[in-house]
Amino acid sequence: MPRPDLCLDFVNTRYWRGQDAPTETLAAPEDLAAWTAANGGARPAKPPARREFERAVELRELIHRLFDAHAQGKAPASRDIEALNEALAAAPARAALRRERGGYAWDVDIRSGTALALLAPVLWTAGDLLTGPTLGRVRRCANLECGWLFLDSSRAGKRRWCFMQSCGNRAKARRHYHKSREA
Repeated sequence: MPRPDLCLDFVNTRYWRGQDAPTETLAAPEDLAAWTAANGGARPAKPPARREFERAVELRELIHRLFDAHAQGKAPASRDIEALNEALAAAPARAALRRERGGYAWDVDIRSGTALALLAPVLWTAGDLLTGPTLGRVRRCANLECGWLFLDSSRAGKRRWCFMQSCGNRAKARRHYHKSREA
């Protein structure tokens, strides 16, 4: 079963969005095939066609815009909601379960090699997260250069950083540096 924030993991395949040159981990169709396999999906027999890969990247950016708007307290564009609804309607349905690694997962036929087939679990989790009770816990990293989206599972619901070890520590070091310079 996909994690409830799988769609955010997919969005974060492009990161450091606040910099002039964001880091892109999906540079080719093979990267998409590897990502889906590493995140609970089956590895397709062959990488998706270039057009399907481009469609997957378009879907990633669509999902990013939706959740980034919510994380900033803004309403997402209605055209983005319409586009997600169209993708959900065209994606394979959650029709059958299969046993998997001590649990269960939705069985998706990825033989077609379409972006919608490969990303069906991502689309499902995007819809579930948008309609579920945890939407208010979707956050954007407070480091403006980072832009990472995450689901805040902290008890208080006040997490600000994607990871304390990276962006959080950088912010602390920056504050300490400026305080020591002022003193």
